[in-house]
Amino acid sequence: MLKIKAAQISPSPLQINLECGPGELHALVGPSGSGKTTVLRTIAGLNHPHSGRIECDEEVWFDVDELSATKTILAPTARSCGFLFQQYALFPHLTALENVCIPLHNSGLSIADRKIIAKDWLAHMGISELAGRMPHQLSGGQQQRVALARALIRQPKVLLLDEPFSAIDAPTRQSLYKTLADLRKDLRIPILMVTHDLHEADLLADRITVIDQGVGLQTAAPQVLFQKPRNARVAELVGINNMFEGVFNSGKLSWNNSKQIFNVMDKGKIPPNTPVAWVIPADGLSLHEESSATSIAAKVLQISTLGQIAVIQLQLSDSPHTITWQASAAEVKRLSLKMDGIAHIEIDSAKIHIMPLRPINDPRRFSN
Repeated sequence: MLKIKAAQISPSPLQINLECGPGELHALVGPSGSGKTTVLRTIAGLNHPHSGRIECDEEVWFDVDELSATKTILAPTARSCGFLFQQYALFPHLTALENVCIPLHNSGLSIADRKIIAKDWLAHMGISELAGRMPHQLSGGQQQRVALARALIRQPKVLLLDEPFSAIDAPTRQSLYKTLADLRKDLRIPILMVTHDLHEADLLADRITVIDQGVGLQTAAPQVLFQKPRNARVAELVGINNMFEGVFNSGKLSWNNSKQIFNVMDKGKIPPNTPVAWVIPADGLSLHEESSATSIAAKVLQISTLGQIAVIQLQLSDSPHTITWQASAAEVKRLSLKMDGIAHIEIDSAKIHIMPLRPINDPRRFSN
């Protein structure tokens, strides 16, 4: 189990508190400069926060309390971390095998034994035949496998991945996803991965932490995060299209600038007549050719077809709001949707999720 609780003010702010269990893949997402890589560097000992505690497999790597004189700060070399950097950081003058051997330099093993272990890891990555090649002779995916073998050769207690798939083409990425899945089963160590790709985080991660301006805003399983963001800022950062504002009053949600009122359940935490943000996930929307007592008429503003997927932008007839609806190209054809045509939207109020409305500079946005 990896546990990190850390805070710092400068050079960049950091306020993070998360756990990652053995065999778990925990993704860190957020905008550029939000502090995702800083979290990895802090765990690895390359960044020292002002206070906090980092513990891995019941060993304390960092423990600093500003009110106490006692400190524990293990050097990076004393922390059992495998770190895969975004640009792989392979030494250009060394072969693939020699690059993988580097972490064993001070292990006390003979050169021959180091090479045997390194060859085993290259074989584990499916690239044993590339042992004698130089980095410039390897593709991006092959370089990444070499870097991953190097990160794991010392059998670390935690694996840190910084944008591991950002510079790789789609087919290679799929192959590496499988490699990573196999490693999770074999190694059973915590894996923290930084990514900008929300689809990738949804696909690979057991849990996701959203980071903004150095602060962890929400940690949740992907299905929870994308359907029930903690607040409006989280919803914005995870790319939820249909987010609106309204007023919640004892189970009734009124929609700003609309006559629509929805019956919405909550946990009794929201005071009467509270302004809120609200989202409706994709499975809470349906589109129909014919109107009904509960549907809302809308004009088709835009149809964007991407292969077999279509993204439809609709302008509601009774308000200035627009709604984004995604479906298969076949569904669009079945509904006979066309530009400036009229369709009828059903919003499932049981799927509506309400949350605090906080501007980005309001520290209360970090609360539930």
